[in-house]
Amino acid sequence: MTTDFSSLNLRDEIMQAITELGYAEPTPIQSGMIPLMLTGVDVVGQAQTGTGKTAAFALPILHNLQKQKNPQALVLAPTRELALQVADSMIEYGRHLNARVLAVYGGQPYGPQINSLKRGVDVVVGTPGRLNDLLERGVLVLSDVKTVVLDEADEMLNMGFIEDVEKILGLTPPERQTALFSATMPPRIRTLANRFMRDPQSVTVKRSALNAAAIEQRYYFVPESHKTNALTRLFEIEPIHSALIFARTRAETSTLANELVVRGIPAEAIHGDLDQNARERVLGRFRANQLKVLVATDVAARGLDIDDISHVFNYHLPDDAEVYIHRIGRTGRAGKTGIAITLLSPKEKRRLREVEALTKQPVAKMELPTAEDIVRHRETQLVEKLKVWLGRGRYKRELEMVQELIDSGHDVMNIAAAAIKIARADEKQRPIAEIAEVKFEKREREFSRGAKRESFGRKENFGRGNRQRVKGGASHEAGMVRVKINKGRAHNIRPNDIVGQIAFHARIAGSTIGKIRIEEKVSFVDIPEEAMEQVIKHSGNYRLGREKFSVVKA
Repeated sequence: MTTDFSSLNLRDEIMQAITELGYAEPTPIQSGMIPLMLTGVDVVGQAQTGTGKTAAFALPILHNLQKQKNPQALVLAPTRELALQVADSMIEYGRHLNARVLAVYGGQPYGPQINSLKRGVDVVVGTPGRLNDLLERGVLVLSDVKTVVLDEADEMLNMGFIEDVEKILGLTPPERQTALFSATMPPRIRTLANRFMRDPQSVTVKRSALNAAAIEQRYYFVPESHKTNALTRLFEIEPIHSALIFARTRAETSTLANELVVRGIPAEAIHGDLDQNARERVLGRFRANQLKVLVATDVAARGLDIDDISHVFNYHLPDDAEVYIHRIGRTGRAGKTGIAITLLSPKEKRRLREVEALTKQPVAKMELPTAEDIVRHRETQLVEKLKVWLGRGRYKRELEMVQELIDSGHDVMNIAAAAIKIARADEKQRPIAEIAEVKFEKREREFSRGAKRESFGRKENFGRGNRQRVKGGASHEAGMVRVKINKGRAHNIRPNDIVGQIAFHARIAGSTIGKIRIEEKVSFVDIPEEAMEQVIKHSGNYRLGREKFSVVKA
């Protein structure tokens, strides 16, 4: 096994770059893949995230670069975020070769990407959709490609890109070298490898066995529509230093992060719509403990270099039990213990059994804290805080104030009780979220189809009846006024988007926002009359994804 980069016989320019980057020894996937790729054979690499696989294919590609106009290597990635990360890494590794690396992905204008291709590019890194668009426009030429890399192949399968991938592979020279990297190897990926690869050599880096002593695994049965309320209760009780919550989609990460912020939990979403600078700013705040919670998709979480995560939450169980292992492996690192919590709806029970079979470890069933548990916990925390201050004794002016009250005839016990009452005033702003009893599967489906949903500790009706009641340009509820938003169903806006954005930017309690009616192109919201000026004042700050939306008086 290779123990240092010098024994790989890479070009001097590459050795200089990796030395400057502080790389000393290749990781296991690099030791296995680089020598094979340098010989030109097809390879399949299976390894967990964070094992250094980008360098495992990037360094051989850069080593073999020759002067030519058309791309010599093509790297396919499932998301724009991963495409940018890979391109940035290849630029760093090839800095002394003046390697021309271009990232192409959707959501960006075609002009700059087309111009770069016309000027000449050595390596193209892109998402399948945009690559196919460029091929159809006739500006991406693959006739001189010598190496094709499929990065995160299992994620491209999960995101429905496999047909695009097959189409692209069919347009590359048959004598090309193909490298496939995948954390898991589902049957469809194996079929892809058999069809497009020639006698591929395999390098598998076995996943680290889960450290049962380091990671405590539990699950809570929760109705699907009450999972956010369950999170809120757990955040009240759990000793959470920093948490990573896994959600299924980009939209779900944003919605969930917004809901947590409204409930007083500092959270931000990590997803593919963030550019690299924004991503680094979010991670910087998280590492500096300015941010307690990250909500991420599996793809966006890959490559996160954070060791000090106390809790990992599965908002939903992943479809693949292997992915569960990757997720919970984010906690219990660097000699510390960690907690992995899954919010399980009844229909996910089968997948939990698959997880237990793969990990060979039971996941403990636990009961969510009751309202009484949370009240007791709040009272205990307050008493402990009082004990700390009593031990410090640094309250000279406060003693003088107490003495003034005693001199005015007040009983010292009553003074203490009144002070504690004031200290607990903020608890009224944190209502304990309701949790419905879990139903059997048939009844659970009926529950999910019902009109009511839980939002920020109160019940709201977002069904047809609600839309009928909110008709007109004025609120029918005393003390409320109606505002209009220039986004509707056509823009995929949801009640949670509206409540989360208005509550966060206008700094009003989400529970004070009233009825919501979402029409095709606009939406109407009832807000407290005294908050209207504040809500409209922040109209330029409200966002739906990357687009802003405006709020005006209806």
